Amino acid sequence: MKFLRLLIILFVLPIYAQQGGMWVPSLLKGMNETEMKNLGMKISAEDIYSVNHSSLKDAVPHFDGGCTAEVISPKGLILTNHHCGFDNIQSHSSVEHDYLTDGFWAYKMEDELPNKDLFVTFIIRIDDVTNKVLEGVANLPSETEKQKKIQENIAMLNKNLPKETWQENSIRTFYDGNQYLLFVTETYKDVRLVGAPPSSIGKFGSDTDNWVWPRHTGDFSLFRIYAGKDNRPAEYSKDNIPYTPKHFFPVSIKGVKENDFTMVMGYPGRTQEYLPSYAVEQIVNSLNPAKIEIRDRALKTQDGFMRKDNAIKIQYAAKYAQVANYWKKWIGESKGLKKTNAVANKQQFEKDFTSKVEKAGKQAEYGNVLADFKTTYNAIAPYALARDYFSEVVLRNTEILSFGYKLYQLEQVYNTKGEQAFKDRKANLIAGFEPLYKDFNAKVDEKVFEQLIELYSKKSPQQFLPESIKNINPEATAKSIFTNSKLTSYDGLKGLLEGDVKSVIAKMNQDPGFALVKTIADAYNKNVAPKYDELNLKNIALQRTYMKAILELSPKSARIFPDANSTLRVTYGKVKGYKPSDAVSYEPMTYLDGVMEKHIPGDYEFNVPQKLIDLYNAKDYGQYADKNGKMPVAFIATNHTTGGNSGSPALDANGNLIGLNFDRVWEGTMSDIQYDPSICRNIMVDMRYVLFVIDKYAGAKNLIEEMKLVTPTTKKKK
Repeated sequence: MKFLRLLIILFVLPIYAQQGGMWVPSLLKGMNETEMKNLGMKISAEDIYSVNHSSLKDAVPHFDGGCTAEVISPKGLILTNHHCGFDNIQSHSSVEHDYLTDGFWAYKMEDELPNKDLFVTFIIRIDDVTNKVLEGVANLPSETEKQKKIQENIAMLNKNLPKETWQENSIRTFYDGNQYLLFVTETYKDVRLVGAPPSSIGKFGSDTDNWVWPRHTGDFSLFRIYAGKDNRPAEYSKDNIPYTPKHFFPVSIKGVKENDFTMVMGYPGRTQEYLPSYAVEQIVNSLNPAKIEIRDRALKTQDGFMRKDNAIKIQYAAKYAQVANYWKKWIGESKGLKKTNAVANKQQFEKDFTSKVEKAGKQAEYGNVLADFKTTYNAIAPYALARDYFSEVVLRNTEILSFGYKLYQLEQVYNTKGEQAFKDRKANLIAGFEPLYKDFNAKVDEKVFEQLIELYSKKSPQQFLPESIKNINPEATAKSIFTNSKLTSYDGLKGLLEGDVKSVIAKMNQDPGFALVKTIADAYNKNVAPKYDELNLKNIALQRTYMKAILELSPKSARIFPDANSTLRVTYGKVKGYKPSDAVSYEPMTYLDGVMEKHIPGDYEFNVPQKLIDLYNAKDYGQYADKNGKMPVAFIATNHTTGGNSGSPALDANGNLIGLNFDRVWEGTMSDIQYDPSICRNIMVDMRYVLFVIDKYAGAKNLIEEMKLVTPTTKKKK
């Protein structure tokens, strides 16, 4: 296929070193390897990804399906972000044993804490299976039939392609459906908590500093992978042994300086670098503002309760952080897209694209793509907005509505699949609801509900809403539902689900909380979802054609990387400061001095533990201080990262661990849609700070002794 031949060419052309991009590690040889060496890398592409011998990819597991981790010892010790391990730290916490506030450290392996359902996944190998996935697809008459055939082919290949019995096959799409890669993986399900600093270190700055530079957060936590006696994946057992990795990262305490080479490996979640201008304009002007306003109201309400009640603070800590994360990200993303003229840049790209189509004589294939984009994005606009309001209000940010929607789905299972499917789903729901109610507070959720149902009734596109929702009285409705609905407690929910199918259905429909959700969901599923899905399917087909044209018509020197899709990627750049606005300039490093400057005694975001203050005053930094005697905390670089890269290893030119990725600068969060090297920076905890906290603050020298430290005097073995 012509575009795939071009894709191979793109990876092998030696051009001047550049930055940005999320590259598949198995395809680094050629252009990318040359760029990386021009930036200062001392190792080879084979050292990063190899099937035949251990390589860096063998030390980079996907952590719990949403973050990244790295193996840092021969005994399966792994490092990830504090915020990635937060749910597990919280699950072990109580008012009596508050590991969020006090931290947790296992000074011997017997003290390490098992975590239900926590898992890590390693990549064994990556193969191109594009032709097999697309077999029999091209001549099908409709997009629906094409997608169905692709999914059938993927299911068949996942089942039949060779792998070991303990491994899994996973096929993922790249370049908007123009390429398919097979990932053979191994998943370990016995992962135990080893260490976590107190939130006053691991979450220092909390939501105020989130997406912000300068940053002073020690955002790390430690876990250990356990395996069966054969070193293969095994369910949790006391008899399991620490996992022996194929590769683990040496940890460098040599430090970094501006313009040093950096490489980040991880599992970035989702980017949309090749969207047309019409989509970007819709995001900036319509979708992001709506989602920001919804989450702003939810967060302000929850925060008011959390600041007054420590039990509520513990209950809502993880949920609040999750909601706040993308609320602030969307604000920064919109600002960045406007600041860098993203829509105008896309329009210029489209103008150039049109010229290339005409010059190549490809009007029949690609000449109508942009006009069709304009038509479909105009048509989908109200449906996309309604979809975001439904998702944000009903499914994500109002817990009683999200609980009710799970019961609504249960009723749909009965209507479509019958009684046995209903019983199976009901049993799973009852078990799944228990931890949700553990972190639920009806008084908090009532006030959140009151705020968000008002927004839904007034600002979600009115043509799709039932009349009863348009005229709703938020305060009276909240009071009535939270007084009378069984959904406000776990016991009440279990009561609704007791009995035979008919009685359960009857009880659910008599519950005011469920009845409200059903009214909203029925209207959404009738008025919004079908048309949105129809138009979105058209956009998917157009995007695939557009991406195919970009690959085919771009010059040989073009750097065209696939969008992120939660698969293993490599991004590379340099340690670099930046200038976000006029007369403002940021250095690339922060120090413990800055932690003390931000210290606000008793404040839940900026309080500093007394022991850390004492260590600072004594300048007791051990071997981890820089050459000037200062304690480094964090640094920034030009690596192209996104959500999912949390916990990713930041590596030096020799493949040693120098930092732990945990965030991006606020001005550069638009890199999911448009990467701009002038302001896009990723934020990393300096490994010297991580080691200092483990060693000097926690006294967990047992963990330091497991690691292989690369010091300024260490000579690399030849």
